[in-house]
Amino acid sequence: MSSPQVHTLTLAPHPSEPPDAVRAVEARLLRSADGTLAITYSVEGDLSRVRLPSPGPARRTDGLWRHTCFELFVATDPGPAYLELNFSPSGEWAGYSFSAYRAHMAVADGTRTPAIAVAAGEDRLTVDAAVRLERLRGDAPARVALAAVIEASSGSLSHWALEHPPGKPDFHHPRGFALQI
Repeated sequence: MSSPQVHTLTLAPHPSEPPDAVRAVEARLLRSADGTLAITYSVEGDLSRVRLPSPGPARRTDGLWRHTCFELFVATDPGPAYLELNFSPSGEWAGYSFSAYRAHMAVADGTRTPAIAVAAGEDRLTVDAAVRLERLRGDAPARVALAAVIEASSGSLSHWALEHPPGKPDFHHPRGFALQI
C-alpha cells in the first residue's frame, strides 16, 4: 500500500428506528500503511435533542454503547475473528476482541489509547479518532463495519450502520462488515 486509502461513507438508521433529531451520520476512514486507522464521524441534526456525555479523561471504559458513541469493527482475513473499538464524545474508549460472531469476547490486548478529538455545535457533532492496529500493517486485507449509537434527550437510542442485517440492530453481524479495506 503506497498511499493511504480514504473512504467517505454514509451510515443509515436502523429501519425500525426512524431518525428524530439526527438528519445524517457520515464517516470518513483513512487507512495508512503503518496500520493506523483515522476515522471522523459527523452527526448532523438538532444537537439540543441529542444526549452527549460530558468531556472527561481519555480512559478505557466498558458500556459506552449504552449512550451516544461511535463504533469501528475490524476483521482481518482470513477467519471470523474481529476487533471492536468504541469511541465516546466524552473521550472514553473501549476495545474488545472476538474469536467469531459474538464469541469469546475479551479486552483487546495491545490496543493503545486512541487519540480522540470532539467538536460540537448547534447542528453538527464531529468525533475524530485515530488508532494504530498492528494487524493492519502493510497490505493486510480487512473488512470493516462502522456504526453509531445516538441517544436522544428522551433517552431513546437510534442505531446507525453501513448496513443492517434483518431483525433488531446488531453491529456484530457479518453482514455489517460491508467495507473492504
